[in-house]
Amino acid sequence: MTLRERRKKRKREADPNHKWDIIDILLYVPELLFLPLRFLLWIGRGILRLFQIGP
Repeated sequence: MTLRERRKKRKREADPNHKWDIIDILLYVPELLFLPLRFLLWIGRGILRLFQIGP
């Protein structure tokens, strides 16, 4: 076992929440994809309310 492999193994064993970190990242990806769309809808609704075109 090389020094690099031993360091990797020690790092993995030292962090018991490593798999939860990966799950958190996977849950944030869709959120980041839809964030610009939600901003556009929010701004559009605000503009329509200013001109009282929408509900």
